[in-house]
Order: sequence, then C-alpha cells, then structure tokens
Amino acid sequence: MSIDAYLSTLNEFFDCMVGAIVENGGEVLKFIGDAVLAIFPIPNSSAASPAACEQALGAARAARQRIQEINVERVERKLPEIDFGIGLHRGDVTYGNIGSSDRLDFTVIGAAANEAARIQDLCKVLDTPILISSEFAERFSGDLVSLGHHALRGVETQLEVLTLPELSAAARSYSGIACGFFCEISVGINGPLSLSL
Repeated sequence: MSIDAYLSTLNEFFDCMVGAIVENGGEVLKFIGDAVLAIFPIPNSSAASPAACEQALGAARAARQRIQEINVERVERKLPEIDFGIGLHRGDVTYGNIGSSDRLDFTVIGAAANEAARIQDLCKVLDTPILISSEFAERFSGDLVSLGHHALRGVETQLEVLTLPELSAAARSYSGIACGFFCEISVGINGPLSLSL
C-alpha cells in the first residue's frame, strides 16, 4: 500500500471513530498512531454512572456500524477492508498536561489507561472487535457474554473480558488493515479519576 493510500485509510477510520465518539457524548483526547483515545465524562466518581457506560458502548456500536458501511464501499473500490478493535474499561487515572518545558501533551496516565490499551490489544487475539472489562460490565445493565479471564501484558492478575452477545461467536479475519481505539470514561479535571474504557 502506498503512503497516500495508507493515510487515506487512516483518515477514513478516524472519521468513523471520531464521529461515533462525539455523537455519543465522548471527547477525543488524542490520536496514538492508528488508535484513538477517548473519554466520556462521569459527573460523580462515587456514583454507578451507568449512563457513561451506555454512551461508551453506544460509541463502540456506532463505530462498528460505520466501519461496516465504509467497508462495503472499500470492497467496491477494490480496497482492503478495515478491521479494528475497541477496548472498554473502568478504573482510576490521572490526567493533565505532561511533557517538557517546550512541548506539552494533554493525556491520561495510570494503570487503568494501560489496561484499556491492553484490552484493545486482545481484540485481535480473541478475534472479537469489541472487548469489555468486568469493571466496565459492573456498571452496564445490558447483556454481555464472558470470554473468560486473560493475562494482559504488564498486568499481574488475569482480567475477565466480555463482549456483546452478537459478537461472541463472530469469526473475524484480520487479513485487512487493522486499526483500533480504546475508550476511557473519566470524571473530574484534577487528581484521580474514575473511568470506564
């Protein structure tokens, strides 16, 4: 694939992801290579905040639908389909400006942010486009299907991951172009945050 074709594919992917995130109440925090980091604000970290989880999962479902639609067009244009992975998780993070005196980056840091990225990494391994942590599932009232406990790189204990019922038996081929995003739901502006990813 040429550089121009690759960049065009990334932009198609980002259009799908960003639109789905923003329309479901999320905020795109940053682009990390071919991934998107998004946050969905939680007004009260001590509350159950099921609405934030619904928004995050709504964004994941909308992103999946958008990718399916552009893949139809890509096949017609004889281009490879875009595959993707989304990791949804909940935990505590800190966010703010970090960097050097002449260049700052607004981001989130903490174990939960790393775990969200690791969950997204499992999408390819488990052949499933949307994976959800048990921490996220505790705040979500809809039906989910467990895919068992899995080791995450750099995480001591295994984590249970779940997916949507309609994806639990889906056979996914990653022979196309793989892109991904992980989504974080956060609360507050300063200090530790509760988040669903």
